[in-house]
This record gives sequence, structure tokens and C-alpha cells, in this order.
Amino acid sequence: MTDPGIRSSAPRAFRGRTVGRATPTAIDVLLALSLATLTGIAGTGYRMPSHRSFDAWAWALTFAVALPLAVRRRYALPALLVSCAAYTGYLAAGYQPSVNWVAPPLALYTVVALRPRRIALVGAAAVAWVVFYSGWQARVLPLSVVLGQVLLIVGIAWLFGTNARLLARRNAQLAALTARLRHEQQERAQRAVTEERMRIARDLHDDVAHHMSVVSVQAALAQYVFTSNPATARVALDAIAEAGRQAQRDLRHLLAALRIGPDGTEDGAPTPGLDRLDDLVDRVRRAGQPVDVVVNGRPRRLPNHLDLCVYRMIQEALTNVLRHAGPAHATVTLDYRPEQILVRVTDDGRGDRAGPGDRVDPGEPGEPVGHGLIGMRERARLFDGTVASGNRPGGGFEVVLTLPCPETPAHDAACPR
Repeated sequence: MTDPGIRSSAPRAFRGRTVGRATPTAIDVLLALSLATLTGIAGTGYRMPSHRSFDAWAWALTFAVALPLAVRRRYALPALLVSCAAYTGYLAAGYQPSVNWVAPPLALYTVVALRPRRIALVGAAAVAWVVFYSGWQARVLPLSVVLGQVLLIVGIAWLFGTNARLLARRNAQLAALTARLRHEQQERAQRAVTEERMRIARDLHDDVAHHMSVVSVQAALAQYVFTSNPATARVALDAIAEAGRQAQRDLRHLLAALRIGPDGTEDGAPTPGLDRLDDLVDRVRRAGQPVDVVVNGRPRRLPNHLDLCVYRMIQEALTNVLRHAGPAHATVTLDYRPEQILVRVTDDGRGDRAGPGDRVDPGEPGEPVGHGLIGMRERARLFDGTVASGNRPGGGFEVVLTLPCPETPAHDAACPR
């Protein structure tokens, strides 16, 4: 007697369920009409000699017994009482008692599932009465059998209704726990984004401080040689202009990274970049992970903030290979293009990287991602870039960073690896 459509104000797990596109009310209406029709057909086809034939009044009472089931979810106890009253009238009129008895136990099941116990006891007493009266009206069963039927029918309806109530309560608890877990995951992701932004801000702070130092030194030099050596002064002024433009770009990204504004501590560590890529790769190799580095296009020196972004992405991707790929071979590819740089870190190890502490990113369904990949995406987004990650078709995993980086004369010098 499972009833997937039951709903009430208490066990909300039943609310709004449907079969296909049918609403619970439509299902109940169909159930009531079908039960009334089938019961009427059964009554027409069979009659005990001691009871009245199944006439129009019997049909009317049959529909009166079954139709309250159409509103059993909203008016559980009234529907039960009306059904029992109609069945009592049907029996009192002398009609066949062996049909028309199904609706009251169904209504009792609904009352037990949806209403408090004291109300359910009222419904159980009403159903016990009509079942007893039906067996008594049959006039062929001993009293002990009639009482046994009462206990059996009421007990089954009560058991199934209680199970439905418990299932609804457990489903409601699971829904609440799922919502809480989703909220906690969002909070953890936001904390990871905030921490990464603060780290980006600290790195960019070093860049801006460096450019301001260059401006200060070159300005002093230009002032000193302004009259004695105009050519040197012009070179110094050009350096000041270039450093100022670069500092302005870095400062804009710094302010974007600090827009949340949580507290953090500054560190004086030098800003890493692709000039330290060989050291990074050597450390990974010493840890037992084979790594190859492939460079496509003409290498060029990147702006400091992009150089740091590329380095951090490679660092995080190789760390993930060490942690999650198992025995694997990794490849770091730097693809220098006229308007952008594309960095790809691939491996041939395990593809699924949702290890302990990782989760599924709500922005990209089904993609395993931990805080490291969240940080990569946030860092790339600040510089109008993108990060994509996922399983490779032939096995393994890959992370791809794309950053806009147009070629300029100032960046034509080869970038050390």
C-alpha cells in the first residue's frame, strides 16, 4: 500500500510528487472513480439471495463511499468519516456487504500517514466499526471471524500508514541535510576563492612595489643628468613611463583581487615566474614524477602578473598529478601565440580526480575540482583568462589555461624557462 503522492504540512517529502505530469489530486480522482466503477461492476455481477439487488441507489451509495478518496490528502479525516457513513448506509439498506469495503481502509491509511495519532485513532475506530458491521451483515460468519477481520484490516492499514509517515520524515531529514551540505560546500568554495584572491593580492603588491622603486630611481637619475646628459635623461623618462604603465595595470588587478577585503598577512617572498619553471619541474621529478616541458611558438617575457599566473597554474596542476594521478607521466606545454598564451598540463594517470577534500564544482556539473582548481579559475578570471580541466578521451587528466597576452616590442625578449 505504498502511496507516492501523500503530502501534508508535517511530512513534506510527499509534497509535490507526481507520476508523469499527473498531479496528486488527479491521481486521487482517478483512483476514486476507478474504485467506484469496479466496485459497482462487482456488485452487479454477484448478489447473495438474502440481500437486495444492486440497483441505482446502490450505485449512488457506492460512489458516495469511494469519491471522498479524491480529497483524502487535504481532508483526510472528513473523507474517512464520509466514506464510513456512506458504507454504513449502504449496508443498512440491505445491499451486498462483500463489496464496497475497500475505500474506508484506504482512507484510514491516509489518516495514519498524515495526521496525529489521536486523530488516527478516531479514524481506526470508524473503520473498525464499518468492517465489523459489514461482517455482521453478511450473516454467514461467526463473531470470532468478524473480529479477526476487523483486527486484520485495521492493523494492515495502520501498519502501512505508519511506514509511510516514517518514510516521509526520513526523506524530509535527508532533504534538510542535503541543503545544509550544499550550503557548507558553497561556503568552503567562497573561502577558497577569498584566500586565493588574498594570495594574488600579496603577489601583485610585490610587483607594484618593484615598479614604484624603478620609477623612483629613474626619476632621480633623470633629474641628476637632465642638463648634463639629455640622452640619458630621456632613457630614464622612457623607463619611468613604461614602469608607470605596468604598475597601473598591476594595481588595477590588485584592487580587483582585494574587492572582498578579508584580513591577511603580507609576506616578503619573491614573486615566482617562468624563470623558476625548471626548478619547479626538477622538484617534481625528484619526487618521482616524470615531467616533460614542451615550448611551441617564440617564447617571450610575460608581464609580471601573467608570468606569476602561469607559474601558479603549472605548480598547482603538477601538485595534483603527484597527489591523484598515481603512476603517470606528465607534460607541460607552453604555447606562445600572437594574442595569447596557452598552457596545458596533461598526464596519463587516473582520470577521476575527486579525491578526499575535493568536491564537484556547482558551476560546471560533474567536473571534479578541489580548492586548487577553484584558485586557478579565480586567478585566471582576474586577468580575463580561462581554465578548463577534465578527463582526457584517451585516459588521464588535463588542465588548460588560456590568457590574453598580445605581443609587444617590450615583450619580445626570450623568456627564460
